Amino acid sequence: MRQMRRAAGSVVTLYDVASLAGVSTATVSRVVHSQDRVRDSTRARVLAVIEQLGYVPDGAAQSLSRRRKDVIGLVCVERKSPKLQYDIESMSLLFYDEILRGVEARIRHHNWSLLITYLEGDGEPALPRLLSLSGKVDGLLIGEGIVPSHFLARLAERLPVVVIAGNPRERAADVVTADNRSGSAGLVTHLIEDHGRRRLYYVDGPPSAPDARERRLALMHVLRGAPDCRLVGSSQGIFTVASGVEAGQALLALGDGQMPDAVVCANDQMAIGVLQALAGAGVSVPGQVAVVGFDDIFPGSLCDPPLTTVHQPMRLLGERACTRLLDRIAKPSLRQKVELLPTELVLRSSCGCPPGTMTRQPVTRLRSRPGPRTALAPLAARHLASAETS
Repeated sequence: MRQMRRAAGSVVTLYDVASLAGVSTATVSRVVHSQDRVRDSTRARVLAVIEQLGYVPDGAAQSLSRRRKDVIGLVCVERKSPKLQYDIESMSLLFYDEILRGVEARIRHHNWSLLITYLEGDGEPALPRLLSLSGKVDGLLIGEGIVPSHFLARLAERLPVVVIAGNPRERAADVVTADNRSGSAGLVTHLIEDHGRRRLYYVDGPPSAPDARERRLALMHVLRGAPDCRLVGSSQGIFTVASGVEAGQALLALGDGQMPDAVVCANDQMAIGVLQALAGAGVSVPGQVAVVGFDDIFPGSLCDPPLTTVHQPMRLLGERACTRLLDRIAKPSLRQKVELLPTELVLRSSCGCPPGTMTRQPVTRLRSRPGPRTALAPLAARHLASAETS
């Protein structure tokens, strides 16, 4: 193999590799892109030269030749309480860390890059920023339905878009989400049928979050089929531990005669906050009050008692959404699609199961759609109507 001297700091080019390996630039390009029609011995020689020279393919030039950037964007949702300083859980990083791992698992072998940004979830989304971002990427993954349908439609005209944890009834873009309604219905049914809980308190999620809406609708659906059960109160949270603590303090203020025998939380972080509030007041869980969550984040398994919840496949959400986005980038004419990923019950002891319980149960798919809100008990309608219409 010929030797080549290069000036310090000079950039190694495709032509340098071809010259030293004794092959054409087309052959080097085929090796770089892992294409066929290259002999194994030639491929090995070219790869050895690439290693020797430290050649890095010019991704920008390659993308330009294919009219692609080889970059996708991930738009995450940030929810912060004005009373609190920055912290990991209020920034939703426990959720998006898993989403990100799923996305990376899908793109790492395709030499694509990922551009990440956060939008505040407690106000109007920064739509001009999204329009600007759309010019820098080949496609967008958008978290939690933060972008209104009419603007999603505008974005989808510019580039491929997939919504992660979005509204299953969205028609402006592809959606990949967990089957929140079936999972939540299965969990509430477990509390009622297996543990005899009859007085429920609900800690709701942000009104703008599609996941929270689906879990709320599931609670309403189950309550309609259980006339001997009722909702004794509810609180509005923002998917953070701190908002769960506030909800726990609110239900404690109901007094002994009005206390629920089960608290259903729209996610695990709020359930952890409720557990903290109840523990601080000396309320026994699950002896006096059962507490359950949703998501199956790791900290829930460390609670005392360990938290019963619903497992949603967060990492798989990222992976499947990324797969769909790459498919749509390759073929923009694909029909719009909604993919529901199955959930599982994760039974521990905060619901009333024996100490040491750790079992997973599949969830039966909930096919019937919830009927009108008036079918609920009056108290349930009053507590949930404001959250549904806000």
